[in-house]
Formats: sequence, C-alpha cells, structure tokens
Amino acid sequence: MFPPRPLLAGLALALSSTAALADARSLDIVAPWEITGADPATSGYVFGRMRVAETLVDTDADGRPAPGLATAWHQADDGLGWRFTLRDDARFHDGSPVTAEAVVSSLEHALAKPGILDSAPITAIEADGNEVVISLAQAFAPLPALLAHSTTLILAPAAYGDDGQVTAVIASGPYRVESLTPPQRLTVSRFDDYWGEAPEIEQASYLAVGRGETRALMAESGDADIVFTLDPASLARLSRHDRLDLHAEPLPRTIVLKTNAGHPFLDDDRARRALGLAIDRTGIASGLLRHPEAAAVELFPESLGPWHLGLEADAARDLDQARGLLAELGWEANDNGILERDGEPFRLTLRTFSDRPELPLVATALQDQWRELGVDLEVAVGNASEIPSGHRDGSLELGLMARNYGLVPDPLGTLLDDFGSDPDAMGGDWGAMGWSDAELADWLDSLRHEADPDARSELATRVARRLHEAMPVIPVAWYQQTAAVNGELEGFSIDALERSYRIDELRWSE
Repeated sequence: MFPPRPLLAGLALALSSTAALADARSLDIVAPWEITGADPATSGYVFGRMRVAETLVDTDADGRPAPGLATAWHQADDGLGWRFTLRDDARFHDGSPVTAEAVVSSLEHALAKPGILDSAPITAIEADGNEVVISLAQAFAPLPALLAHSTTLILAPAAYGDDGQVTAVIASGPYRVESLTPPQRLTVSRFDDYWGEAPEIEQASYLAVGRGETRALMAESGDADIVFTLDPASLARLSRHDRLDLHAEPLPRTIVLKTNAGHPFLDDDRARRALGLAIDRTGIASGLLRHPEAAAVELFPESLGPWHLGLEADAARDLDQARGLLAELGWEANDNGILERDGEPFRLTLRTFSDRPELPLVATALQDQWRELGVDLEVAVGNASEIPSGHRDGSLELGLMARNYGLVPDPLGTLLDDFGSDPDAMGGDWGAMGWSDAELADWLDSLRHEADPDARSELATRVARRLHEAMPVIPVAWYQQTAAVNGELEGFSIDALERSYRIDELRWSE
C-alpha cells in the first residue's frame, strides 16, 4: 500500500529542505599556515589549496603536468619558446573571460616578483589569439612544471590596482572569495559559472592556527571539519574518536637540516657528513613520527623517480666513522665529552619552528644524539621566518625545516632556487648557505634544456648523489601529511603535491 499523496509531498519537502541545509553547510578547514595577503606571490598556496585560483598547468594523480587553464602546450623546435592553448569556456569570478591577454598580464605580475619563475630564462610573455606565448633566452624543458606553482596563479585584470599590487583575489576556480582577513581567515563560496564540474559543497572556510594542540582540540570538539598537520601524540588521541577519520600520506617533502657551510665548524664536508652519520633516523621515524618508513638518509623519496638513490636508512648511523671524520679536522673530546678544537667547543644553535609540530620534537632528539658525538647543540624554537632571515643576514648556523621538493611536478624548479645554477650564488633561503659546486651547477643547467628522458634521469641521479656526498642540507625524515576529518564527509583524499585540499571533490553524507 502506497502512502497518501499529502504524506509523499511532505516527505519530498522535508528531503528537499534537508538537502538544501546540507548543501549550505559550511566546510571548515584548519591548517597551520598564515595568509600574508592577497598576492599569490606570498599566499598563493592557500588560494590554490582552497580551489579559488588556478594555474595554466595542473597536475594529475601521479604528479605529472596536466591541463589546467591551458588545454595543451608545445615547445618550439629550437626550444626557445612555448605555446599554451587556453580553454575557451573559463571565466573569472567577476564574469570576465579568461583571455590570453588577461593571462599574460597575470604572469607578467608574477614574473616581476620573487618566485619560481625566476629560475626560467623568460624574455617575453605575449598573447597570440587564444594562445599564450612564452619566449626564452635559452631552452628550458621544465617550464610547464613551473607554471603549476602557486606563485603563478592566474588572476583577473580587476584584481590589480594601478600600482600593480593585488587588491582582490578575483580568479577562476570553482570557489570564489567571500571574505579575506589576513593573517588567519578566508571564506569562500561556490562559483556557479565555473568551467568544470560544479562542487557539491557550497561554502567553506580556512582558518590558520599555529599551535598543533589547538588544531587537535578543534578536530576533537567538532569546531573544524578537516584539520591538517597533527603531531603523533594528537593523532593517537584522535584515533579513539569514532566520528573522526584519520588520514596520512607520504609527501615529497623532507625534514632537513639546513647548514651554514660557511661556518668554521661546518665549512668542510667531512663535518657535515659526520653530523649526518650521528643521526638515528630510524629511531626518530619510529619513536617520534610513528612512521618507520619515513627515515630518510637521502633528500628525495621514491616518488621522485630518478632523483631517488635507494639508500638504506637502517645502516646510516655510524658514530665511530663520525668521530673519525671530526678527528681528521682536529676535534678532540674534553673532560665533559664535548669536542674542542683550539680551545673552542663544538657548540652550535639549531633554529626551528612549531608550525610543524614534529620539528621541535625532532630537534630535541638531534640534541641528544649529537651529544653522544660530542656536539653541544642549543635548540631555539621560534618563527619559520627566522630561518630565511638568518640565511640572509648570515647569522643562521643550523635550521631544521621541512622542504617540499614536489612543489612543482619537476623538482628542478625547487633545486634551481635552493642550490642555484650560478656557482658564485649563495643559494636560496631554504637551500644551500655558504656552499656551491660548479659541476653540480653545470648539471642543473643541462637539465634546463635537456629533453631526452634517459639523459634527464642520468643527470637527476648525478645531482642527487652529489648533494648526498656534500650535504649542504642533511636529510632526516620524509614527511607524512596528516589530517583528521569529520566522518560525515565523503570523498576526502590528500594531495601528495600539496597543491589542493580537493574540497570540490567532497560531499556531506546523507
């Protein structure tokens, strides 16, 4: 027997109302990273992850370049130019079309500011019909990969003021900005004229919360639906909550020690190798990070293909060899077990930051492990900005940080920034300090224009091996991105390249 028509109508109305409420329910995301302003040059990672803005080139599930605002691209026969064909149905959030002229203007603004495009020998960016033409002084094979970086997000002409500064985030993604309150909050709503598939979730917010304990409490209390970057202790506690789903994904991001290779204690690669040999990476990965497979004796994880050397972390600690290398440099233990040379103790300060909650824990472990070697290490926990500022003013001795070598689909862009192709260069803020290698610079230069896959793989392996031998930065562990997710959300996944929070793929369960 069927229900009477009035009851069916009432049920339909109730279901419709429930669906509308679910559709309007805001998705609240919490992560550590502050929003420094509206400019993609400084905060593009937030606007990209929240699916507000898009790049010419996207990435696929395997991290390879894929169509974004450009549907196709090709390199000129002489290697000195690239043409990117735009999709013809994309519109900005103010209703204006995404034209080649608009894209050119946005990329020129990006090129005028510090960013990933600095590493490309670009001489001109021009519009030709529905194509964007980028001319180069010399061939540069990884250009499409660089155009997937968050500093190259495409904004509408109306986003810029007369002085070229970004005054509003007007982009082309499936979500548009409703409010932006730096340094903490961003709210977005669904953009109904998006060229691609419309998201199911209508509204979302992003909140920057620096303290890991606070983020964990927000997941626990239900004040946030997705919380990223949790420390191991919080993950263990949250795993007992039935209404939360926990996720972890290995990333091409490495916890590294940035060394000041110009410091008199660190200017010989034997000293840096000794510090590396004294690290119990397996103990740190298992005991602190709770991921034994995260132990890293080399910079690049297996996901980065030919950049990965396949070295074993279990046999990487050798205190006797470390002591021998330092003895060659004139270091001897005093009565307190601290190494001395010419009456000066081997004492260094390690700077790190708590935005990534595991870093202070790892720093404390390093302090204990190096004490066995005879190195007196002081740990200073401050702001992340203190590492690049210490690089620039020369005061940094050691910095513990997490460096993402997969910011673009080809690690070359990051490596050019970190280690430079100029043998006289000082290195990037997050890369080499007081160290250069002319041969490695030549290999990086060759990778700029080499198109043959086998030759590129061989050069990549050479670069990785040289960095392992010289250790201008010392690898400790490969990073695991973690997230606590409201169990009522469906479709959640972690982007290993950290380009997107994939909120346009989520839906509320019924």
